[in-house]
Amino acid sequence: MVKKFDVPEPEWFGWRKYLGMAIFLIIFLVLLFNTVVIIGPGQRGVLLEFGRVTGEVYGEGLHIIIPIVHNVPIMDVRTQKYESDATAASKDLQDTYTKVALNYHLSPDNVNEIYQTLGPAYADRYISPAIQEVVKASTAKFNAEELITQRPIVKDTIEEGLKERLNSRGIIVETVSITDFQFSKQFTEAIESKVTAQQLALKAENDLKRIKIEAQQAIEKAKGESEAIRIINEELEKSPQYIEFLATQKWDGKLPLVTGDATPFIQIPTK
Repeated sequence: MVKKFDVPEPEWFGWRKYLGMAIFLIIFLVLLFNTVVIIGPGQRGVLLEFGRVTGEVYGEGLHIIIPIVHNVPIMDVRTQKYESDATAASKDLQDTYTKVALNYHLSPDNVNEIYQTLGPAYADRYISPAIQEVVKASTAKFNAEELITQRPIVKDTIEEGLKERLNSRGIIVETVSITDFQFSKQFTEAIESKVTAQQLALKAENDLKRIKIEAQQAIEKAKGESEAIRIINEELEKSPQYIEFLATQKWDGKLPLVTGDATPFIQIPTK
């Protein structure tokens, strides 16, 4: 009769069993967590099935998906800001450098189309070229000086152009701001010289007006004095005592001071 001997399991066999259980648990937890997707405030989720855009858009909250089969990229639909520099030529062929700040948001109902046609980098791929093209087309409608003096109209023109380009793709334009306008060094110096000349001309014009006013005032004063002399002469012709009347009108009430042996020329009446 053959005796059976119990062969003890190697010590590493027990650790392998626990390691396998740990790996299985990790895979289970990963799959479990991947069945849940949370969409935060101001966000939308684009449901992909094996990488294909299904057309379904998830709103804010918690959603259950099938791991491996489904994937949900997150798209932000809150107001975002995009700034871009654009170089263009004005109507009179002056080089201009424009910085445009665009506030926009994605249409929540079109995020799947934006993701499918433009991708997550839609801003650099579509918004930036749109700003460049619209700024060039809008700037070409104005002379360089008009770009400065009619800045609100230029801004409105660029804004309307961007709305036409972007809104149709689900990128909703909110506001457009021109944060900077720069021109070539030669044109800037020419503008400064022109402004200086205008200021000097305005100063000269104001000085001329002041001189004319002062001259007119002097004429009117002379006319007044001449008229006063004429009236006095007429009164003297009528009455020689009129000069004594004028003297009494200007007398301050003080008697003249007489010194030496001079004889007073004014007789003081005595009681």
